Amino acid sequence: MRFDTNGLEILDREECLALMASVPVGRVVFTDRALPAIQPVNFVLHGDDVIIATSAGSKLAAATAGTIVAFEADAFDAGDEAGWSVTVVGQARAVRDSGELRRLSLLPLDPWIPGRHDHFIRIRSDVISGRRIHPTMVEARP
Repeated sequence: MRFDTNGLEILDREECLALMASVPVGRVVFTDRALPAIQPVNFVLHGDDVIIATSAGSKLAAATAGTIVAFEADAFDAGDEAGWSVTVVGQARAVRDSGELRRLSLLPLDPWIPGRHDHFIRIRSDVISGRRIHPTMVEARP
């Protein structure tokens, strides 16, 4: 295991992807009217890429068309003071190819918000990083 200067375990790419695949919700960080914005979203991984379904006219769809975004997913247990966080940085693009749209529509992506979600956004995982804290790390604190 490798650790950062704070004593958190540094996760490799494969572990980051496996952990992300274990949760249904993450957060997209994008720019909205020149300001940073964060929106929670349901997602699935397709290969190494993050797939989000939204409505075509949504703020998220407009803001992420061809831009570089960050995506974060995590899980924490406050009782054990343990958890992990993974961040992906990459280009987000609207999926327009009809064959790709058909394939993505078959993924187990179930948005919690009611309404039509037939607009897919693909975020490439160009840069991926993750950290984890274990209960034993917390017990070792001075």
